[in-house]
Amino acid sequence: MLFRSSSLTRTFRTFSTNPSNKIFQLGKLNHVAIAVPNLQQAAAFYRDTLGASVTDPEDLPEHGVTTIFVNLPNTKFELLHPYGENSPIANFLKKNTNGGIHHVCLEVEDIEQAVQQVKKMNVRVLGDVKIGAHGKPVIFLHPKDCNGVLVELEQV
Repeated sequence: MLFRSSSLTRTFRTFSTNPSNKIFQLGKLNHVAIAVPNLQQAAAFYRDTLGASVTDPEDLPEHGVTTIFVNLPNTKFELLHPYGENSPIANFLKKNTNGGIHHVCLEVEDIEQAVQQVKKMNVRVLGDVKIGAHGKPVIFLHPKDCNGVLVELEQV
């Protein structure tokens, strides 16, 4: 079958880079958090096998996690391991025994404005703004409202 070039039509989808309802500035990907059943083994993989630099473990009892950050040139991985009896990571690992991606963290300039905006767009937030692993205000957005992904917003 032959086609004449004049009969072909190309369709391009364009995406708005400046939504009219935007009131907060979305920044870069801060980190991808990975729940792991063995924190030291996971850190050794990224450090010894892949050559990344990793931080020392840090216990965050108020969040129910122990974290290690894997520093990459353009972002970080946050390795998460349960800390304490009420750890949300323990529940995640019960369902995903080998671990896996837990959430992604995006930077925002003003977390209060971001929370107001996402609530106006009917996106549920999980809890209140609190201080996260980097010592900065954070909030989580419900995965059911974010295409199945748990999204953390962190003020920079």
